[in-house]
Amino acid sequence: MRLVEQARSIFAELGYTVEGNGPEFRAERAWKVVHVNTVYDMNELPRGDGQFHCFVAQPHDADELEDRLTRHNPAYEWAIIVVDGEEYQVERAPPGPSVTV
Repeated sequence: MRLVEQARSIFAELGYTVEGNGPEFRAERAWKVVHVNTVYDMNELPRGDGQFHCFVAQPHDADELEDRLTRHNPAYEWAIIVVDGEEYQVERAPPGPSVTV
C-alpha cells in the first residue's frame, strides 16, 4: 500500500482534494477530476469513466504500462507518474496547449 500512500500524497501536494480509499481514487482541483490508479499488477485498463486518468507506477512497470496504453488507445487522456523511493516524475503527460514566449 506504500505506492497508494505516495500517490495520494503527490496529488494532495499538487493542491488536489483526494477522495476514496484503495488503489483507485479521485483527485479533484477546480474543474478537473482525475481518476488515479496505482499500478502493482494491472491486468485490465480502467474503462472510460471520466476524461482524465493518471497511473502511478514504479520504475520497472512504467514502460510496459505506457506501451499497453498506447496500443489500447483509450478514450480518455492519460498520464503516468513514476515513483522511485521518495522521488517521483511525470513520465508521460497528456498533450497540452502550446505556449509561446
